[in-house]
Amino acid sequence: MTYDPERSFGFLLHDIARLMRKRFDQRARVLGLSRSQWQVLAHLSRHEGINQSGLAEILEIENITLGRLVDRMEEAGWVERRPDRHDRRARLLYMTEKVAPMMERMRALAEVTRNEALAGLGDGERELLIERLLQVRANLSERGVAARDGEAGNGKAADHA
Repeated sequence: MTYDPERSFGFLLHDIARLMRKRFDQRARVLGLSRSQWQVLAHLSRHEGINQSGLAEILEIENITLGRLVDRMEEAGWVERRPDRHDRRARLLYMTEKVAPMMERMRALAEVTRNEALAGLGDGERELLIERLLQVRANLSERGVAARDGEAGNGKAADHA
């Protein structure tokens, strides 16, 4: 079989993610948010109360880069830093009430983008696609790697080759 980069799993996944970000960016411009800002808000909505280092790790950016971004977002009244009761040096990140309407609009834009991407697929096909992608993520996640490493010690590694 001849290699076709257009049908390469990695290429397709990367290209789809790029195109979805591009489409969402186009729609999110009306909100006055940069991609970096909406990514912070999206992840913060899932991990509210996280410290800056943890959020930087999730976003895969340097802590200082996130610090500057959070500084601007704090000045705009979108996020706030609160002291960590367990570590006096750390600050935990929270969204302000000002963000709630913005998050609803972001969710609506994300739904439009998702529906555009999945057009032509029935509900069952969409669910199956999500299940398969969750499996791929689990296969590549640290938990999946740790589980396979543990199985390798039990002589089960050949089952996964």
